[in-house]
Amino acid sequence: MTILYLLIPLGLLLLGLAIAAFFWATKSGQFDDLDSPAWSVIMDDDRAPGNFRSPAKDDAGDGQDDPTDPET
Repeated sequence: MTILYLLIPLGLLLLGLAIAAFFWATKSGQFDDLDSPAWSVIMDDDRAPGNFRSPAKDDAGDGQDDPTDPET
């Protein structure tokens, strides 16, 4: 029974620390944008938009894009 005199204040102290850590994280912007960093890895591309052409549609057969082709 006497251990409760130690565990209850210790539990309340830990709860207070968790609440303080949550409010600190919210105030410092830790939860602002959770989706964009994940999508930026997927959307990262070295080519400029509109310059993709599949090798099957390549007329020259060399795998290179033709800058004069209006379809690209």
